[in-house]
Amino acid sequence: MAIALRKPDELTKLAIAGSIVGKTLKYLRENVTVGMTLKEIDAMGEAFIRKHGAEPSFKGLYGFTGSVCTSLNEVCIHGTPTDQKVKEGDILGLDLGTKIDGYFGDAAITMPIGKISKEDEELIACAKDALYHAIENIEVGMRFKELSALLENFILKQGYVPLRDFCGHGIGKKPHEEPNIPNYVDGKPNQGPKIKNGMVFCLEPMVCQQSDQPKILEDKWSVVSYDGLRSSHYEHTVAIVDGRAVILTDAEPTHNL
Repeated sequence: MAIALRKPDELTKLAIAGSIVGKTLKYLRENVTVGMTLKEIDAMGEAFIRKHGAEPSFKGLYGFTGSVCTSLNEVCIHGTPTDQKVKEGDILGLDLGTKIDGYFGDAAITMPIGKISKEDEELIACAKDALYHAIENIEVGMRFKELSALLENFILKQGYVPLRDFCGHGIGKKPHEEPNIPNYVDGKPNQGPKIKNGMVFCLEPMVCQQSDQPKILEDKWSVVSYDGLRSSHYEHTVAIVDGRAVILTDAEPTHNL
């Protein structure tokens, strides 16, 4: 399947969806506190999204029960909202999507709950810094596999490993479109499709400490590493405009599309 090239009016709609994602994550980061349950955090996120005129695109997607993936501590991605309470020293991944006017947005953060250890600060920083490193180095004409190599090399140099079997993706009129963008390279990076103006996609480094092998828990959603250690996840939706990557999921956009 071909990778879509978005027209200016489509980019504007995707930017609106993305902005609501960014604002929702900022709101949750500022308002989640010790003692809240994952279900309460999910409800906060859904209410904020709907207040801003969008639908929570994760709700019911592939059978997911919540609106926000709430991934606590060792859960790297796809954590389900439960009655479990967050406590001081936890780290919490929040991944959410929106749909408005037929277009989608998607982003994620990993946030501290109260004061966290230096080790967890570094773990979170790796995912965030890997994401921004990749975005800053995107060029038209480079291959998506080269982008995957950028992410993988950054994560490995920090002493961590990227989670395998899960990846970033295209986004537009569907929440997941072509291409798949792993955080690692299988084969040679000089193969496969090239990045072009008008493409819109999500980059989402998923960072584990020792093992890159995923395990899905009994809820059939929550993904952890086989090492059983804490992990982190960051994501942005980006558009390629005038030869550079523009972040669509910032809470306070600075781009001109």
